[in-house]
Amino acid sequence: MSFLQPSDPFWPTRARTEIEVLSQNLDGLIAVHHIGSTSVPGLPAKPILDLMPVFQDTTALASSKSGFEKLGFEWMDEYGLPGRAYARKSNPETGQRIVHAHGYVVGHPDIARHLAFRDALRANAPLKAAYTSVKAACAARHPEGGAAYSDCKGGWINKAENRALARIQETSK
Repeated sequence: MSFLQPSDPFWPTRARTEIEVLSQNLDGLIAVHHIGSTSVPGLPAKPILDLMPVFQDTTALASSKSGFEKLGFEWMDEYGLPGRAYARKSNPETGQRIVHAHGYVVGHPDIARHLAFRDALRANAPLKAAYTSVKAACAARHPEGGAAYSDCKGGWINKAENRALARIQETSK
């Protein structure tokens, strides 16, 4: 599976460590969630933690830039997604990317979308198996990874996210 690696049991521990550092150093945080494939036990992934800091308001989100930079993150602004503040961190010794932070203000709809997809994958073994197959097929087609790999799996992810969100809305009625 080229750049994809088997699930690593240490990903959650690494995520908790990063979350603790962010929580202690960024003002206005309400929560930081571990999302993405590394947050789903048993799911192969690129070995990059996806974290989702949630801020109390737009002022706190905007002012987090300097805090992220002090922690070794490269600030990328929205990076193509309105309402998101994106920052990425690389290992200073190897240059390998190790963390993506997708920051949002509380109430942004992407928060629910990310959490619904993560929770659906954690709770539904057939869904996780299907996603594993999609990831493997896309990695085989796009061994360079990047945007082509992400685009390849994007349609499947959108459908799975929409179903997960619909289930949440049904159960909350």
